[in-house]
Amino acid sequence: MPRLPTVLCQLAARRFCVRVRAFASKADPQITTELPKARLDYRHISENAVYKSHNAFNRKSLLPVGALQTIARLYGEQRQLGSQLGKKKHVRNAIGERVRTSSHDPQLKQAVLDEAKSLKAEIAEIEDKLSEVEDELYRLALAIPNDTHPESPIGPESAAAVLSVYGPDPLPASPSRDHVAICRALDLIDLEAAATVTGWSWYYLKNEGALLEIALINYALSLAMKHGFTPVTTPDAVRADIAYRCGFQPRDPDINPPVSQMYHITNSLVAPSAAGEVTQPRPGLVLAGTAEIPLAGMFANKILSPRELPIKVVGLGHAFRAEAGARGADTRGLYRVHQFTKLELFAVTEASESDDMMEVMKRLQTEICKNLGFPYRVLDMPTEELGASAYRKYDIEAWMPGRGSWGEISSTSNCTDYQARRLHIRHRKPVPAGNPAVAQSTDSPTPSDTAGLPFAHTLNGTAAAVPRLIVALVENGARFNESGTAIGIDLPRCLQPFWVVGSQRDIIRWV
Repeated sequence: MPRLPTVLCQLAARRFCVRVRAFASKADPQITTELPKARLDYRHISENAVYKSHNAFNRKSLLPVGALQTIARLYGEQRQLGSQLGKKKHVRNAIGERVRTSSHDPQLKQAVLDEAKSLKAEIAEIEDKLSEVEDELYRLALAIPNDTHPESPIGPESAAAVLSVYGPDPLPASPSRDHVAICRALDLIDLEAAATVTGWSWYYLKNEGALLEIALINYALSLAMKHGFTPVTTPDAVRADIAYRCGFQPRDPDINPPVSQMYHITNSLVAPSAAGEVTQPRPGLVLAGTAEIPLAGMFANKILSPRELPIKVVGLGHAFRAEAGARGADTRGLYRVHQFTKLELFAVTEASESDDMMEVMKRLQTEICKNLGFPYRVLDMPTEELGASAYRKYDIEAWMPGRGSWGEISSTSNCTDYQARRLHIRHRKPVPAGNPAVAQSTDSPTPSDTAGLPFAHTLNGTAAAVPRLIVALVENGARFNESGTAIGIDLPRCLQPFWVVGSQRDIIRWV
């Protein structure tokens, strides 16, 4: 049978692709969904410009000079221009009626048309100016960090307030308890092979080291689920826009020159247009710095019903930190690495419930650490240690005798409505008693759906950041022979039920 001409083959293939794309877009409208612009409260910012300015200074936020004063001025201009535009449009509507009623008088009708033409130009000019003002207002307001809890200490990391200390007495600091030396002696890690394959600050976990990661994740997951958190596995790649809306800035200002915090995925794939002829780049993707980002994205552009709140999820994913090897400190071994497995707590609440939820998450984190048996402490972190989204942050630090210092293993942040305003996460208010109406959740809401509905509050916290927990367990639990050589590790019994049995070596002792 003779083949179809090449042109006909291409036309048939193009039509087929168009039909497939049309079917895919109908079957899954989220494929091309873009989030609307963040809903920022310009009035609140303008009325509290002095506080916002001091708050940004205390947090070392890199705002342009005079940004808050400019926002207040631009907000005033926006309101004035909006009022002018409304009046002009009202006059335009009246002119339309005059055109219809003056049809019997050509001279009068022409005069009204000339007036309408002039008015059209005035409206266009106001609209252009209003658009410029709103763009600049939006750009400046996006850079403003969240407010800060009044009890948060002011200053750098050294100003952190120690809230509580738990566990046994700390072991004396000793280089012999360095986790890298111990793990190498017991064949638990391979940093050299990872450096060859990927680069420094990457690692292989081997033997009982790999089993320890699995046990830690399942142990922390079991406790989170016992406390009502729903398990989720998350994508490691997210749109850069989602990460930015969550408060993750693209560059680290503490390093000179600044270093990117995130790994950006170079994607040469393109998305064909509806006609199958024009191609456009796909949205930029980054590797998630924490599962908090895809977990927050799960609720983007949704309206939640009262019966759904509070939402508590625990997400398993990988955290990617591009700046891990750039700080010049704590880069040895497993403490600061480019990729690690992390179990993340995430919650969505009403505004009145977020403070209580933060305490719930902190108690869960302390329970996880308590059973692991090493010394640890809980800190109320100061302003300079708060990310853009955090209203308040607690850190948990474990004593690491090999490092000779306390090291962060966990944190909890209340982000209030910072992320929700940017991701459009809202909720319906409870239905008054006796009202038969039932509030329903709404995906991809229309603007009318969100009118008057409050923004939710979001919180995040670490359930298990695996490498640093391994550092704490190894440096506190290592056993040595008389010559000072590491011969094994004492691990807490809470991990034993989650241990994969099968190793022929006898280096783990359960205590």
